[in-house]
Amino acid sequence: MNILAIGDVVGSIGCRFLRSHLPSLKKMKGVDLVIANGENSADGNGLTPSSVRYLLDSGVDVVTSGNHSFRRRESYDTYDTCEFLLRPANFPAAAPGRGFCVVDMGRVQVGVVNLMGVVYMESLESPFDCADRILAQGMPKITVVDFHAEATGEKRSLFWYLDGRVSAVFGTHTHVQTADECVLPNGTGCITDLGMTGPVNSVLGVKPELVIQKMRTKMPVRFDLAAGGPCCIGGALFQIDDATGKALSAERLYIT
Repeated sequence: MNILAIGDVVGSIGCRFLRSHLPSLKKMKGVDLVIANGENSADGNGLTPSSVRYLLDSGVDVVTSGNHSFRRRESYDTYDTCEFLLRPANFPAAAPGRGFCVVDMGRVQVGVVNLMGVVYMESLESPFDCADRILAQGMPKITVVDFHAEATGEKRSLFWYLDGRVSAVFGTHTHVQTADECVLPNGTGCITDLGMTGPVNSVLGVKPELVIQKMRTKMPVRFDLAAGGPCCIGGALFQIDDATGKALSAERLYIT
């Protein structure tokens, strides 16, 4: 089982670039399941029903999200109606949508869990406790986790906490790909951050001059996406043993 995890897709620019490259990438790598973080897939932050549908129609099987999950109110009904759109499971129960799903692939089922960190982010349920609660309910042998978090230490701590209990854990949120992909001793594949899918010549997808203006003046600035230059796909491929649910390998991917 080859599971492709794709880092934060930024705006319509990132969505189009992903669509143009995903079919060949899936064929080249023998990908069985694609998970993409889509919390920034709409222009101007957040996600919309149309951006989610675009990703799913492009070959993504499960769309995860994070701290911008509920930035766009028009997405709320989509969280409730689309089984394969997730928001972090440690949001309060009253929030729209669900935090995990199970994909039935015929020969095997795959669980996908979406969690969010609490260090330098929202004050939510502990991701450690939330993971315990979800796994106690009974998840498939092959289960992967998108951990949308800021702090590297928090991400790495959860990786080790879940080692041997899930097949893979990948970090999202920072838009900067890390080079620490590995399989932990008890068989969990991991990488601290997948990176992003969007404009290369940017600051996290945004025009650099706008972010510089914000940093220097501390005044409100409208963040427009960088356009017109090269794009990239940041992600990782996890090879999972169908029989044991353990990761056999973790391969970092960066495509331009």
